Amino acid sequence: MTAEAKPARRGRPGYDLESLLQVAVKLFNERGYDGTSMEDLSRKLGITKSAIYHHVPSKEELLRLAVNRALDGLFDVAAEVEAADGRAIDRLELLVRGSIAVLTERLPFVTLLLRVRGNTKVERAALARRREFDRIVTELVKQAEAEGDVRPDVDPAVTSRLLFGLVNSLIEWYRPRRGSSGEIADAVCKIAFEGLRQSRD
Repeated sequence: MTAEAKPARRGRPGYDLESLLQVAVKLFNERGYDGTSMEDLSRKLGITKSAIYHHVPSKEELLRLAVNRALDGLFDVAAEVEAADGRAIDRLELLVRGSIAVLTERLPFVTLLLRVRGNTKVERAALARRREFDRIVTELVKQAEAEGDVRPDVDPAVTSRLLFGLVNSLIEWYRPRRGSSGEIADAVCKIAFEGLRQSRD
């Protein structure tokens, strides 16, 4: 059986679901999900729309797979943090570091996730999962505050939004050549957990 005749490889050789997804996410990020058609995708790939439909039933399914790639990574980190021992402030830092690792490793997928606005069923489901993740962060901040490790004069929900606003801003400027995931995580955690002010002690 030739490569072209294999069920998983229709159209131009080399385009399986994973490579199709990578190209789709790139186009969604460049043009917007609503501004990208299946015709645009087929032209970019150099394959027919029917070859795309062999892998996925719709453009919305490509979006679902893409945003879940980001969300699943974040919730895997959250599960690891939940199972960890130690003070809440330390687990919060683990969550930040793990989230940065997901962002840097899955940058196009996280970028797309952070740009969804709830215009479709898939986007609304993604936003609901984002809110659940935000709740996990807020609960950790509350625990850290109760343990005396986080200042109590800022609402925990505001603290969590500010903290992850800092993390999420990486999609706007981070590129691998600007430092490893660990180096970026170190910088973010120094700013977030130690603050900007130079100690004069």
